[in-house]
Amino acid sequence: MQATDHPLSRLISESLFTISPADTCIAGASGTCWSLRGWRSPRDHSPPQLTRRVDCSLIDPQRGLTPPTESAGMQGSRKVLSRFGPAIIVAAVVLGPGSILTSSKVGCEFGYSLIWVIIAAGLLMVGATALSARLGASLEKTPCQELASSLGRPVSVFIGAVLFFVVAAFQSSNNIAVIAALDPLMPQESADLSAGQLNAIKAGLLILLNLVVVAALYGLSKLYQRLEQLMISLMLLMIIGFGINLLFARPAPLEVAKGLIPSIPGGGGASSESLLAVLGLIGTTFSIAGAFYQAYLVKEKGWTKNELSIGLMDTITGITALGLTTIMIMSTSAAVLHGKIDPSQLQSVTDVAKQLQPLFGDWAAYLFVAGIFAGAFSSFFVNATIGGVLLSDGLGLGASLDQKWPKLFTVLALFAGMAVALAMVLADWNRVALIIVAQAMTVLGGPVLAASLLYLALSKRYRDQVKAPAWMVTLMILGFIFVSIVAVQTARNVAQKVQTEFLSPAVVEEPEVEEPELEQPLLPTPDPVETSE
Repeated sequence: MQATDHPLSRLISESLFTISPADTCIAGASGTCWSLRGWRSPRDHSPPQLTRRVDCSLIDPQRGLTPPTESAGMQGSRKVLSRFGPAIIVAAVVLGPGSILTSSKVGCEFGYSLIWVIIAAGLLMVGATALSARLGASLEKTPCQELASSLGRPVSVFIGAVLFFVVAAFQSSNNIAVIAALDPLMPQESADLSAGQLNAIKAGLLILLNLVVVAALYGLSKLYQRLEQLMISLMLLMIIGFGINLLFARPAPLEVAKGLIPSIPGGGGASSESLLAVLGLIGTTFSIAGAFYQAYLVKEKGWTKNELSIGLMDTITGITALGLTTIMIMSTSAAVLHGKIDPSQLQSVTDVAKQLQPLFGDWAAYLFVAGIFAGAFSSFFVNATIGGVLLSDGLGLGASLDQKWPKLFTVLALFAGMAVALAMVLADWNRVALIIVAQAMTVLGGPVLAASLLYLALSKRYRDQVKAPAWMVTLMILGFIFVSIVAVQTARNVAQKVQTEFLSPAVVEEPEVEEPELEQPLLPTPDPVETSE
């Protein structure tokens, strides 16, 4: 807006004030302030420009019209924090209970030998997240909106629906993980506290936790800023908790260095378990859903093409924190548990904490529990927002956390996960069918999300606007190949589960038949030795 368009500017233009190069706040009659920038001398009758509104509460009445200035330290800290956020949120949600458990089991079974896998997965994650951030800053609309306008609304609806169902299905695991992380701090089953009463306490905590998150969604304004602050705090808590445990573990530096050299345990005759461990470790670090969501977080942050370099720095910092924290967890398990316990004993993150407690003591074990809780809660919270925002945006109903429909679908994802978790806790509900549905959605979702990012970066319609560097595109293509391989493996797993759980004939016990009534058995009786073999 030009100053001549406002009565206040005409008043200023008639005065003999000299405006300094710094912003000066002039109070208006309505209680708002207009920030003015530019030189004006008594001979220069051209009015200064009104650049933006500012809060009049910033005016110091003792110092006239000049607003109070922050100290150099405060300005520096604000500037540093403004350069980070979206990728830290992605790292916090990826480093959840599944990632912690997988890296712990791999460290327990294979030692330090697969550290290089985390680095490779981290590079794939950097490429996908950086490309998604570039799309969020370069494109006018969100990814789903751009896909709807170029390929049709059914494409965006499909992407949003698949992600929502994956999120809703696995949200139950996040609910259980949050409670499991607190298990060492909760009362245990005893003569005074039955298993049923203990489960009721856990169910109450689950309900309370979900209600608190819903209250935060509807009670807080500027949700992105609150989410960013919370996730940065939780990420720091994870780094501190797992880092101190690594110091207690005293890993062997030479063995850690050897783990940086690519190799497969077992060499050429590597077992299927080793190969599955490699795939699982990559899959828990390289999250295509988290990378896809980065574009939305960048738009919430308000970054544009002018902040592309800042976005790249944020991506490298966030994913580096993710990879280093995962390496710390694996190295701790390798130093303390490798060769001493059976990896099958580690069925949950709580089991890992219990194994460390006798060796590290209560204090260090509680720090590990604090890291587990931070990872569980960050995944619990952000996972639901991913499902809510993507479904809403896919349907064309908005993509901001402060809008009505993203909030409503987020609550729906929260309550769906809570309902399943409550059924599992209180009724010992079998979750096999739920896992089958979630994995089936993952088969469809992973390659589609990766292909969508490549389409938005390479298609003629967006190529000149995005201008994605070759290294980003190359890493994204490798990521697409990986998620396609995982999709094939998962499809086989789903087919096997469906066959064994639903299509195989049920085993029915035959009534015992008295020997005199039959001259010979209807079927030959298998030899016990052959059966055991």
